[in-house]
Amino acid sequence: MDDDQGDTGILLYVLQQLTAELGAIGGMAHMSVAGNRRPGMRLVASSGLPGAFTRAWETISHSGPDVPSQVLREPGGFLWSPVLVAPEQLLGKPPVTIDQCVLPEGSGIAAVVLPGPAGPIGALSVITAPFVEPSPEGRGFLEAVARWAGGRLRLVESRPEGLSPALLTSAGDTELRPKQAESGEGNWEWDLDSGVLDADTTFTAALGIAWPHPGPVESWADLIHPDDQPYVVHGAEEAILGHGPFDAEYRMTSADGAYVWIRMEGRCEADAEGQAVRLRGRVRDTTEAHAALGPLGRALRHMTDGFLSVGSDWRIEFVNVAAAHLLGSSSTLSGRLLWDLPAIRSVPRLEERCRQAVLTGSPAGFDTPWPDGDRWYHLRLVPVPGGLTLYCADITEQRLREAEREAAERVAADRSALVGALTRSLAEALTVRDVAAAVTTSLLSHFGANGVLVATVENDRLRVVGSQGCTRQYLDRFDGLPFTREHPAADALLRRSPSFVESPDDYSARYPEAAASAALTGKQAAAFLPLTTSGRVGVCVVSYQQPRVFNEDERTLLKELSGFVAQALERARLYDEAATRARELQRTLLPRELPSATAVTVAARYVPADGGIEIGGDWYDVIPLSAERVALVVGDVMGHGMAEAATMGRLRTAVQTLSELELPPDEVLTRLNDTVAELGDDSFATCLYGVFDPVGHDFVLADAGHPSPAVVAPDGTVAFPLSSANPPLGTAAPPFDLTTTKLPDGSLIVLYTDGLVESRTGDIDVGMTCLARALDAAVSDGRAEDPEAVCDSVLSAFSVDAPGPRNDDAVLLVARIHHLPSDAVVEWSLPEDPKAAGQARAHVREQLAAWRLDELTMTTELIVSELVGNVVRHAKGPIVMRLLRGSHLTCEVSDASLTTPHIRHSSATDEGGRGLQLVAAMAHRWGTRYTPRGKTIWTEQTLPA
Repeated sequence: MDDDQGDTGILLYVLQQLTAELGAIGGMAHMSVAGNRRPGMRLVASSGLPGAFTRAWETISHSGPDVPSQVLREPGGFLWSPVLVAPEQLLGKPPVTIDQCVLPEGSGIAAVVLPGPAGPIGALSVITAPFVEPSPEGRGFLEAVARWAGGRLRLVESRPEGLSPALLTSAGDTELRPKQAESGEGNWEWDLDSGVLDADTTFTAALGIAWPHPGPVESWADLIHPDDQPYVVHGAEEAILGHGPFDAEYRMTSADGAYVWIRMEGRCEADAEGQAVRLRGRVRDTTEAHAALGPLGRALRHMTDGFLSVGSDWRIEFVNVAAAHLLGSSSTLSGRLLWDLPAIRSVPRLEERCRQAVLTGSPAGFDTPWPDGDRWYHLRLVPVPGGLTLYCADITEQRLREAEREAAERVAADRSALVGALTRSLAEALTVRDVAAAVTTSLLSHFGANGVLVATVENDRLRVVGSQGCTRQYLDRFDGLPFTREHPAADALLRRSPSFVESPDDYSARYPEAAASAALTGKQAAAFLPLTTSGRVGVCVVSYQQPRVFNEDERTLLKELSGFVAQALERARLYDEAATRARELQRTLLPRELPSATAVTVAARYVPADGGIEIGGDWYDVIPLSAERVALVVGDVMGHGMAEAATMGRLRTAVQTLSELELPPDEVLTRLNDTVAELGDDSFATCLYGVFDPVGHDFVLADAGHPSPAVVAPDGTVAFPLSSANPPLGTAAPPFDLTTTKLPDGSLIVLYTDGLVESRTGDIDVGMTCLARALDAAVSDGRAEDPEAVCDSVLSAFSVDAPGPRNDDAVLLVARIHHLPSDAVVEWSLPEDPKAAGQARAHVREQLAAWRLDELTMTTELIVSELVGNVVRHAKGPIVMRLLRGSHLTCEVSDASLTTPHIRHSSATDEGGRGLQLVAAMAHRWGTRYTPRGKTIWTEQTLPA
């Protein structure tokens, strides 16, 4: 149903639905009547029943035995009687026969309570088919419909579409009692068939109304004020059509030409056939009430603000000119229910607010747009005794001023927010690309542009360093643009003044060549902002695909922003230059490439700290030693900067030099400690130095304040062999502890600096746990054979576990070890006599033949002859010779002497002193290392291809 359906329509619709659903003959709706001498109910609607039948049910008593009355007293709110008995029969009156009612014999009646907000307000009844009791489903449907109807009834409207309180408090079917009318009150009756209206002569005479008694209704209408006639006639027609109440207050013309106010109340009555036959009721004089408001009424009527008042029944009593202009003519408004006005219904929550103001007794006010959508009004609700007054003040101009002020404030706030956000972004931007990204993002969103780019000056040409929303074609035409005033970007930079091009015509007039280029790339308007400080830095271009007019505020803001951007861009350019130099220095201090070795396969990563240009002091190295041994080194100079990088370079060089002396790891750290101590009290460094021997399978290491390396077995087991660390270099007191670990073939040795496993949010133990987990995962995934893959896996795991900026440099060195096969190492003991050289040569010939290295036999024989001969002549035994086949052919001769052999210059007449010169000439490299039992002289020869 439509929301504007009246109460009578609701009840008729309900009765029709019940009749159809239950298969009934017809239905009736009764409403309780209060204030009667004998409380009862009145028939307000019926469906499907003849008038001869319903006439007997027009008024029934609450205490009567009929079913609609009994159901109000029934606890369950439902009652069915198989015998249809009319109230007239119960009262002993002549019955209305079934034949007269045209109802089948045996018809019954079912009734259900009609609920209201505070309790029962009436009953719904249906005349059932003969001897048919409603089923439980039918009863449920009847009760559900009654609840729905009770919730929809408004019970406050006086028109036919609503049931007014006057109807529910009238005297029911009680006849109007004739009485001698007082001067201010009387009776009236209008016969609709004859058109004659009869009113008390005493009443009309008291008011000075010249009225024939009785007389045609047209004569009475002629005396009504012309402004009030439409309203009164309309009200009478509604009462007749709806058989409902009539209530109107209007002006009548008296005999002396003056107007008097009367209020006519009554009701339409119908005959047995349901046809309206008369209207009758009471009329009273209300002139005095209107006269009392004369001076005040005139003031209110002509005030600029709208004003209206309503009574306790929410009917309009007074409307001034301004309110009538908003709501309608005062003659059509007076006496109408406030909620009937379309304009009032269009104001959100107005009825709720009015009722709340009356209920609380407190004035209320709010702003609202008027239904026409053009103007705004402030509505003021003021409760008064017996009603409510409503003031309507036009605040459209005020709202416009407020809107303009708010718009200006929003513009200023947006501008301030843009400047603040861009300033913060530029303050955090380090590189030129960071600045370009911050600028393009901010300007693109704020100015509604289609594209933004930032370009810097390089070798008198523009180079794009950042863009958003620009096509590749546009960027290609812009990148590399030479300085010439024929292009607006270069022109703005040369003049150091922004250039605003607002349309293709503007382009063509000022920059013909640029206009053609812009047309090809779809740009029709742009702002070219020079980014200049002490020199030419760059240009920012804000472009649009449609013509655009830049207002003064936008031009001023863009000029202001270009100054901020220029300073940030110059700072970023200097930063980039310094960062480039720092990265180049860092690359020169670290190994450019790692050496290849038989004993290990290595991979390394250096990860610089984030958020700064200063280089760190972390380094690593892989140093091949004699006998296929390899030294693995990692270190960290405390701090960041050029001084720390220089210290790192010195220490790395010192480690390489000490390694060439074949010193053990603890001795190397002792020498490094002296070097760091000489640098001053503020210099500290950590270092870990380890040597892996592929023959003995030992990994011997010493540390100075450095985290323990991780050793990963082939089965994925991760161990950290160092149980405790020595103090850092510069504070340590040698000797340093040595740790020796036997490693299975295929194990991984992982060295790192604390920057990898330590962060601001987690300590080193958490980081080492993460490292162990990452290494185990790498082995499980089958990546252990590739150290490069292991490095990537570890760094990826740390980026997930500890996302965000890295506050320290980090080094990761992964080495997969390889044992030297047993058949690649041969060792012999030689006697301490001149025969030893011959035996050594024989062993060499046999072994090289077995290894199929005959090409090296002659050279190797010469080398071992010299080395063994020197031991026999200058040293002491026992003499041991060893051959190793790895990446090189290594020959070693060991003895128990600590005397170091040296190459010396021999004169032409010297008989000796040329042996080591021959060895150095024939070997790829040679050297001496010291052992607990003496020394070993070794040589390396390159294997044939």
